[in-house]
Amino acid sequence: MLNKWFKRERSSLPTHSLIPAGVAGASSAYGLGRGNTQGVGQQHSVDQSLVWAVLALLFLGLVMVYSATVALPDSNKYANYSTTHFLVRHAVSFLVAFAAAFFAFQIPMKSWQQLAPLLFLSCLGLLLLVLIPGVGKDVNGARRWLSLYVLNIQPSELMKVCAIIYAADYTVRKQAYMQRIGKVLLPMIVAMFLVGMLLLLEPDMGAFIVIVTVVFAILFLGGINAKVFLGSIGMLSAAFALLIAFSDYRRARLLAYLDPWSGDNAQNKAYQLSHSLIAFGRGEVFGVGLGGSVEKLHYLPEAHTDFILAVIGEELGFVGVTIVILLFAFIVRRCFAIGSQAIALERTFSGLFAKGVGTWIGVQTFINMGVNLGLLPTKGLTLPLMSYGGSAIMMNCVALALVLRVDYENRTMMRGGAA
Repeated sequence: MLNKWFKRERSSLPTHSLIPAGVAGASSAYGLGRGNTQGVGQQHSVDQSLVWAVLALLFLGLVMVYSATVALPDSNKYANYSTTHFLVRHAVSFLVAFAAAFFAFQIPMKSWQQLAPLLFLSCLGLLLLVLIPGVGKDVNGARRWLSLYVLNIQPSELMKVCAIIYAADYTVRKQAYMQRIGKVLLPMIVAMFLVGMLLLLEPDMGAFIVIVTVVFAILFLGGINAKVFLGSIGMLSAAFALLIAFSDYRRARLLAYLDPWSGDNAQNKAYQLSHSLIAFGRGEVFGVGLGGSVEKLHYLPEAHTDFILAVIGEELGFVGVTIVILLFAFIVRRCFAIGSQAIALERTFSGLFAKGVGTWIGVQTFINMGVNLGLLPTKGLTLPLMSYGGSAIMMNCVALALVLRVDYENRTMMRGGAA
């Protein structure tokens, strides 16, 4: 089934060897065929269902962040904070994110494509800047933030969006050479090596995994040679295995994840995972009720960031977690549908970008949920749109605003206007 899906996604791309589907094909791919009684002219300017799904996750996340942080001022670390401190900051992050998303939506996709190399190099500069002592802000032993006094910026979050823009533009520029390793794969490997080196110095291996996965997924969807793609995946897997093997704390985390209850794992390396699993167990089917979580009361570290799904599982139960999963699945599906429509309209950059955003949201959500549920080793990745964190929320909203921009330009073209 997965193989058929990959073939369908790859076959939708109008590469040098494929004939573009045109507007008729775009209408069919988007569900606007002859069976639809509403013409494009009667449709909204953008996909309203995608907007509502995103807003649902954002505001559910706001509620859960408040629930997960309301008791934090009882601890010594946050003794000077009010019970609404994180709620207010998260709400302010919303305002900043909405403003940034609105601004990003106004810029045509052609302009984003032209800016792609500059944006990528700028983000590399920020990743380098954050490593300079006295410039980058150190939190819990990791230097990942640039302090702007009013707010902190995490360059790795900016790089996720810029890497998608750059990879989509790169794939379009290299369409005639997609079967040649030296022309396509090696330059991108060098670029990802630079990104990975800077991210691992922070360290932020989770962001590196997400960025590399999304970039190579865009190359795959862009028509790169399948054998070359699989070979590069094998090499990357081996590289990640070596990173784990030669890092004591990463190796300890992996071993603790494999058996979180043995020895002192539950009180040491698997402390977060064990309490996350306890939270899901307490929630059962319908949860203990909103605000009723026990694990958030200083038992589960980072309950408002990396492990917010565990709080959802405890308070809203299996039903709440299922709703969250379905909303994310819907968003990913709409990103790919919008991307397919753009490609059918011969707007390859826009289509690959939309699919890249869908891949990013899907991969990061899968990793975060896998970590929370004990299916994957503990890794510091937030849940998109829901976890506390200003930079992450802002870049999630900007990326999805650009997907809506792709959708807006698709609909404009199908009405007979210029994108």
